[in-house]
Amino acid sequence: MGASFMEIFTLITGVIYIVLEIRHHNFMWVIGVMTSLAAMWVFFRQGLYASFGLNTYYLITAFIGLWQWKRDAQTSDEGAIVLNRLDARTVLVSAIVSAAGILVLAWLMELVENPMSYLDSAVTVLSAVATWWLVRSYLQQWWLWILADTLSALLCLSQGMWWMTALYAAYALSAVYGYIHWKKHGVYVE
Repeated sequence: MGASFMEIFTLITGVIYIVLEIRHHNFMWVIGVMTSLAAMWVFFRQGLYASFGLNTYYLITAFIGLWQWKRDAQTSDEGAIVLNRLDARTVLVSAIVSAAGILVLAWLMELVENPMSYLDSAVTVLSAVATWWLVRSYLQQWWLWILADTLSALLCLSQGMWWMTALYAAYALSAVYGYIHWKKHGVYVE
């Protein structure tokens, strides 16, 4: 089973995932499990250990997200995208965690000779924060995804991972649409 097959599998399941995410459909978390496992394999083989770790985190948060979204759906109208308000405290904590996380993770990645330690670390930390914001259904999570997915596409491109580059480019473009869709169809819970 070659890397290109796993990259293509990750691309296909990743596209399904993003479509379901935009539509705010709980089944995206199930697809996310498959996508995460495949991406873990691809990134580990490439020596991009921060991205491997990120996909391990995605695997765990898929179960948390499924539970959280089911719970939130019970408090909303049928078909509405349930949104939570992003507060200043969450933004501040996320900014501090992001800055410190990128620096610490880049240092650790240099110790294991990650070929792209700073970019890999930035992608990993920004994506981890964006995933947590997704689990909480913050509209602004899409802004983080636009940045993280663009950086991910550049990371994969620099490593000659063409299918993964296509996946993250599609994610970045989809994040723009996702923001517009959630903004239009979202309902805030109080």
